[in-house]
Amino acid sequence: MRHLIPSYIRVPVVFFFIAGLVEYFVDSGDQPAFMEQPAIMLFLLLVLLILLAIEAIVGSMDNILYQSLDEEAKIRYDLKRAETPKFVRWLKRAYNKLLGTKPIEEEGEIILDHNYDGIKELDNNLPPWWVYSFYLTIIFGFIYMARYHVFNADDQYDEYEIEYAEAERAIAEYKRTAKNLVDINTVEILVDASDLNAGKKIFEERCIACHKSDGGGGIGPNLTDQYWILGGGIKNVFNTISEGGRDGKGMVPWKTELKPLEMAQVASYVLKFQGTSPAEPKEAEGEVWIEASLKDTETGEEVHDVNIEVERVIPDSLETSIDYQ
Repeated sequence: MRHLIPSYIRVPVVFFFIAGLVEYFVDSGDQPAFMEQPAIMLFLLLVLLILLAIEAIVGSMDNILYQSLDEEAKIRYDLKRAETPKFVRWLKRAYNKLLGTKPIEEEGEIILDHNYDGIKELDNNLPPWWVYSFYLTIIFGFIYMARYHVFNADDQYDEYEIEYAEAERAIAEYKRTAKNLVDINTVEILVDASDLNAGKKIFEERCIACHKSDGGGGIGPNLTDQYWILGGGIKNVFNTISEGGRDGKGMVPWKTELKPLEMAQVASYVLKFQGTSPAEPKEAEGEVWIEASLKDTETGEEVHDVNIEVERVIPDSLETSIDYQ
């Protein structure tokens, strides 16, 4: 088999096969593995040199052994190498059979009586491969008709809608669990010690100047009482940190300097001040915030972080479950 494939084909095929395996198993992101990791390029060059060396050594050994033969043995060796392998002969027979052509010696059996200035016409049958392919298309047509028009299987439009819905669910699940993609709609209170410690560090670096280390307030409002200027709860606090305070005064927006995860961390840490006793609490500002969970009886959807005034009348379409902090 080696003599059937020349070395200028063997070497590139084996080299690119090994390079493909390396690319498949090495995680290099969007860049090719040999560009991302220079050591892989050196490895591939070494592989190429080894392949060339193997070809050279095997060729030299083959030539040495050939020269060591006597003239009669050389003739037998050459005849053996020139002999077509059985597998190749079988492929040729199968190919000729699929073509359905007759040898030139037997063409006289299928010559028609037509004669146009010495040009004769052969009555060849359609090639078997074409006939069999045509039969397969007929069988496929019946199967297709039965599946999609009799048993009403999902067609390509239905499959598209199903895959699109699955992709949307996957994206939503990914966004829900990917902290760095958190936004005002998906943010939740973080309770892990690592997140709270990270939020504390951010608070001490950026927020102490206005709110003091114990959250009692200075230039900024008191974070320990139940009064909030722009609303309490994780969503409102996250939004305030992201977008800043009231126009013309108040806190600057931090969304250009903090990542969404960092804003969620510091917002979760800020809410830990609720109910604590600072050394010098600032006078309350804003309105009392009551954490509540509203469920619409018509849609069945829950609405969180809603500021409810005690005197306000709740619409009949809402069932209210209030968790007083």
